[in-house]
Amino acid sequence: MKFRRDPIAAAVRYALCATVAAGLSVPVLAQAQEEEAADLDRVTVTGSRIKRTDIEGALPVTVIDRDQIENSGYSSAGEFIRQLPFNSFGSYRPQSGSSFAGAALVNLRGLGATRTLVLINGRRLPKAPQTGASNDLNIIPLGAVERIEILTDGASAIYGSDALGGVVNVILRKDFQGAELMLGAADPSIPEEGGDRTEGSVVFGASSATSSIIAGASWDTRDIVFARDYPWTSPGASFYGNSFVPVFPGYSPFSLTSIPGGCGPDTFNNPDAAVPVGSPGGLANSAGDQFRCGYDFTLVSADEASFDNKSAFVRAEHQISPDWTLYSDILYARSESFGRYAPVPDTSEPALGGNGIPLSVDSPNNPTNPDSPFFDPAFLTQLPDGEPTPVHWWHRFDALGNRDDTTGTEVTDLLVGAQGMIGNVEVDFGWRDTDNQFTSIGRNYLVRTTAADFLESGAYNLQNPLANDPQVLNSMKATISRISIYDQWEAYATAAWDWLETDAGAVQWFLGAEYREEVYSDQYDSLSEAGAIGGSAGNSAGGTRDVTSAYFETLIPVIADLEISVAGRFDEYSDYGNDFSPKVSFRWQPLAELTVRGSYGEGFRAPSLDIITQLDSFSADPVSDPQTCAVAGEDPDCEIQINGLRTANPNLESEQSKQFSFGVAYQPFDWISGTLDYWDIEITDRIAFFSAGVLLNREQAGDPVPAGLGVERDPATGAITRIVQGFGNEGTVEVDGIDLSITTTFDLVGGRLSNNLTVAYTNSYSIDGGRDLVDDPGVPQWRATLQNVYEYGDFAFGWNMNVIADQCDEIDDGACIGHVPTWVTHDLQANYFTPWNGRFTIGALNAFEKFPPIGVGFTDGRDYDFNLYSGEGRIVYARYKQSF
Repeated sequence: MKFRRDPIAAAVRYALCATVAAGLSVPVLAQAQEEEAADLDRVTVTGSRIKRTDIEGALPVTVIDRDQIENSGYSSAGEFIRQLPFNSFGSYRPQSGSSFAGAALVNLRGLGATRTLVLINGRRLPKAPQTGASNDLNIIPLGAVERIEILTDGASAIYGSDALGGVVNVILRKDFQGAELMLGAADPSIPEEGGDRTEGSVVFGASSATSSIIAGASWDTRDIVFARDYPWTSPGASFYGNSFVPVFPGYSPFSLTSIPGGCGPDTFNNPDAAVPVGSPGGLANSAGDQFRCGYDFTLVSADEASFDNKSAFVRAEHQISPDWTLYSDILYARSESFGRYAPVPDTSEPALGGNGIPLSVDSPNNPTNPDSPFFDPAFLTQLPDGEPTPVHWWHRFDALGNRDDTTGTEVTDLLVGAQGMIGNVEVDFGWRDTDNQFTSIGRNYLVRTTAADFLESGAYNLQNPLANDPQVLNSMKATISRISIYDQWEAYATAAWDWLETDAGAVQWFLGAEYREEVYSDQYDSLSEAGAIGGSAGNSAGGTRDVTSAYFETLIPVIADLEISVAGRFDEYSDYGNDFSPKVSFRWQPLAELTVRGSYGEGFRAPSLDIITQLDSFSADPVSDPQTCAVAGEDPDCEIQINGLRTANPNLESEQSKQFSFGVAYQPFDWISGTLDYWDIEITDRIAFFSAGVLLNREQAGDPVPAGLGVERDPATGAITRIVQGFGNEGTVEVDGIDLSITTTFDLVGGRLSNNLTVAYTNSYSIDGGRDLVDDPGVPQWRATLQNVYEYGDFAFGWNMNVIADQCDEIDDGACIGHVPTWVTHDLQANYFTPWNGRFTIGALNAFEKFPPIGVGFTDGRDYDFNLYSGEGRIVYARYKQSF
């Protein structure tokens, strides 16, 4: 793969409010500018609305064209964008075991996917319904992509909310005639089973003197991958197997003891899933064994979900007069994903979110009950009073079957617009309607209240779960659902003109206005919403908002080699308030080979609809509070469960940001060019979730808490009655770094060699003025790619090197403990261009099968950092493309 990072890629042109009045005067188009426009077409590049003949500007924009995307070997837009060095700390990718399911996100600068704005043809991509706050890259049809532009600077003054960490602008194909067909397949070396891929696309284009149309479709699929098939997977031994805990004053919730006779090859559907594990705190049976019954969930659960993405697009233009053109874009995308989780785990233990109701001493499932069919008298001798006692159960409801989740996303995007001239003013206006729906169906989940009743009565037999009556199992089983939408409707109008000719050139102006309506609904089934489902939970949300925006931008040539851009944008939200975002930038070219650029801007991120419209939900949260423990008759240092309320915060405001960048672009010779840019981002009024533990610590320390949240106590006893939790504005995020790009081209042995080095270096990253988080687990200081392409006659060969820097394995009291090694992979590709306009491609991603760092760093319950590294080993692929 070969990147082209333009030495001074398109700038963001920004304005100060005070200059708007002057720009509203009658526009005058100078004769010199008319002659220049006749010779060269003006273009718009991400970060600016102003068209110009020179695509070099004041901010760094990495432009990746279609050939470079195809040379990468990736089969989806989501995969390609995620591997860019600017995706500093990795980002979410399709996986099994998450409510985001088959989504693919991008996280520029490590500031979070919600602070990265994704555009299609310069207009914002609607948020994914399953996340409610970020964009799903998997709905972008790779076959339709002409190029991808990455603006690595804030751009709220141009695009509005969410552009704090940067902008990803996907430009779809426009000028194409003929037909093109591509088919491909790929096979990963890890694991040996699963993960196989297919891909394809077809594109047609035609044009006449006044009309043009391009249409196409693309698809890519991947098979499911199970955890058991990875060579590094270690057997699991979940607490949720088939165990119990006797309940008496001062008991330990984790002193688990296996159900007698209930931890063998007949306990679970997979005979190997039952794992006896030593439990020193538990009771010993009559044979003197002291163990709990663990469950090896890795034998049945999927690590990566399967996905099947299909999309189609149409772009049409018709020139209705010499000055006016009608245009329309239609995009349709459908993705499906399937994930498998281990059977439902559940417990009655309140410290772990259970219902707090133990099995009574009379329950047939209580092993301390002499009338129980699996009573063991040895247990009584170890209990404090030697008598039967209530017990809490810990169980894996394997007899109900694996939890299978099928998700689907469907997007329909229609845009209709017109572009033309009114006098010397270029105008553009249009209307866009987007429907975005997500559905999820989950099978074999547990109805907790029914299960608790059956366990107490003995209708469900803990000792022999697989022998239970099918009617009993079906009565405990539920199919759950989630239906989410994020629809968007918008209208826009813009005007651009040249005004006030100076010795250095014409002052250029751009004005625009937008109106956007957003409709969001995230509806879980009633049982999940009520917390009655084991293995799942849901907190429905839904609401609408409208956004009215007005923005301006101007480019002011000061002298022949110096220009200043100023811009501003006002956004008014119907649900929380308004924001104004200004920005100013400059471009100075003291030498033909050297350009100096810089910018300062302010931005914002509006609170997303998912967190300001969420319905109230209740939880049982374990906390440590001496006064509440004392009132309950427990030791002052006990852990006790309290009532929690999670609620929307009506006082939530937008985040605010300040961004600064300064850089140079230098091309001393025709064969080499480079850019070096420093950037600095500060985000204040950070939107963060305040949990029960955080709020209790704040109260005890006397620190302030966001309005509407906090700890509520009984005035008489001082015991906690409720902790109201939710999102609030507080804190500051500060991050800065350096981007480096060097591009070279050589004539070599009758061919041509092109090289590009891109490095994204994070200098520091801190939250609320705390310690520097760089080099923490999952926070590498730098990422880099080195792309090399050698073209010789009808052949082209590529070699790419990808590097993720080392990190600490863990942090202990601020000190770095252990080491995650630097991760280097190599991608190879060979192409043959046939005389009949065909192209054969074979290649391998991670050609030398580099394993991800296993068991170190930010594993988050997995074997490796799933969002930062790939665990698929060597991916060998082959493609054929035919052009007609």
